[in-house]
Amino acid sequence: MNVTETGKEYITTMVGDKSGKLKVLLLDGETTPIVSMCTTQSSLLQNEVYLIDRIDNPNREKQRHLACIVFIRPSNDSIAKLCEELRNPRYASYELYFSNVVKKSQLERLAESDDYEVVKKVQESFADFLAVNKDLFNFSLTRNSLSIYSDGGWNPECLNRCTESLQAVLLGLKLRPQIRYDANSNMARKLAEELAYGIKQEENLFNFKTPRDSAPVLLILDRKNDPLTPLLTPWSYQAMVHEFIGIDNNRVDLRNTPEIRDELKEIVLSQNDDPFFADNMYHNFGDLGQSIKDYVSHYQSKTQSNMDIESIADMKRFVEEYPEFRRLSGNVSKHVTLVGELSRIVEKGQHLDVSELEQTLVCSDSHNDSLKQIQQIIAAPSISMENKVRLVALYGLRYEQKDNNSLKLLCEMLGQYEGQDAVQAAQAVINFACLAQRQEALFEEGFIAKAKGNIMGLKGIQNVYTQHRPLLEKTLTNLVKNKLREATHPYVRGAGRGPVSNNGVYEDDVQEVVVFIVGGVTYEEARLIAEINSQSSVRIVLGGTSIVNSGEFIQECLDQNHRGLLRGADPETRLRQLI
Repeated sequence: MNVTETGKEYITTMVGDKSGKLKVLLLDGETTPIVSMCTTQSSLLQNEVYLIDRIDNPNREKQRHLACIVFIRPSNDSIAKLCEELRNPRYASYELYFSNVVKKSQLERLAESDDYEVVKKVQESFADFLAVNKDLFNFSLTRNSLSIYSDGGWNPECLNRCTESLQAVLLGLKLRPQIRYDANSNMARKLAEELAYGIKQEENLFNFKTPRDSAPVLLILDRKNDPLTPLLTPWSYQAMVHEFIGIDNNRVDLRNTPEIRDELKEIVLSQNDDPFFADNMYHNFGDLGQSIKDYVSHYQSKTQSNMDIESIADMKRFVEEYPEFRRLSGNVSKHVTLVGELSRIVEKGQHLDVSELEQTLVCSDSHNDSLKQIQQIIAAPSISMENKVRLVALYGLRYEQKDNNSLKLLCEMLGQYEGQDAVQAAQAVINFACLAQRQEALFEEGFIAKAKGNIMGLKGIQNVYTQHRPLLEKTLTNLVKNKLREATHPYVRGAGRGPVSNNGVYEDDVQEVVVFIVGGVTYEEARLIAEINSQSSVRIVLGGTSIVNSGEFIQECLDQNHRGLLRGADPETRLRQLI
């Protein structure tokens, strides 16, 4: 249950031929980030891959001394490009690997194009996903402004892509799961049914011989049932970077950081080849400061030892350690710069004050005090528009059922200080995730799990910033304890299910779970999954159509609002009812 290792194994199998031939790896736009997130250039070089190029690059030279390994997604466009390549081959031979199931008609087209008989192998390698962490994957379906939503449901292109890629995840992990989904989500149900149909069509591929004590479970959830987690300011390292700066395929763009050095304008954050990040990616901001201090002290001690060169033996030792010393130097600079930039952003944007109010809104009922504080923040010029939108949206969700709530007043204030675009954004979030859209109450007594001790809280600040826990925790707890009811999370009919007890709860033990969230997953939920995996025998992998921060989530709500995806009255009428 390690998606990074799964992807890495596929790639190693492709390039691992030790024939001594120099190789070129030919990718398309879909597989380029897949490879970059699972392996490194040095690892490819060790396997004699001396050139990496794109199949859609028309300026490639003929290099007949090279063997070509092609790894592409079997899309119509990439297949067409590959047919052109085979009709006019640039390399000595070709091994073809596809990231998903290839249609018979596509294979026939490729065979017809292979006039020179240069194709030596054709194979499916099911790595059609982006492995972010070892237990986190996504499909990045919102790239290039492509929305998963269209005309009251799925964008057909995205549904097809999501179904195929999720099927690849299951094939890569060698799982044939029972499939469950959010009962109130037509999109979750549609994806579950399409996936069950796809598994049935590919019966032979899913005929795994590995015995299991219990059936794996694929749980398909909808983002609208937990709008709070993406709206709240996160305080763990990886999640903070994505919220305040942004992470795109494990890369962080720091070009807008004041006085940034050229070599640090784009950095990579990956637990696979960065031990410091792997150890601290889920640490809170308070503990992170101490970790950085210790890391710098370690670097300084290594520097001092390397400066003491008095003999040939000392020089030999220095030369042997130099690559590791250079690597440590670069990594220290990277994380010191990144944590420094996070500190600057937090202080400039007054995010601690905003976060404390956010937690108060969702974890306690102090309406009058919260209302006054929100009004003060809306009027504060130093607070960003996005933070104001989030607070108004959280207020609207928190006090939706309160008689004579002040949402209308807050919207008027927001429009006065930030314009109507801000009002529309707050309204879109409320429309998307109001009580009529969700199947569970988020604010009922006993739902909010308070952080205990200093494990999840900010050091020295009594956990006021990390009281909220994602709804996913409650859902998985019920699933593992066989208390997740079919009324809220039904099984796909015909896809298999366990025995039923008298109260309608399925009694199979759950050992392996794949959770997939339509509408995007958050790094805070990824931190939760890592915590569960480290503390229990249950193995869980988390995925989503994309990885969202608060800004991206709000944009998705706007997109759905404009496409009229909400049940019942149109969005404007619904909002007027709310306020």
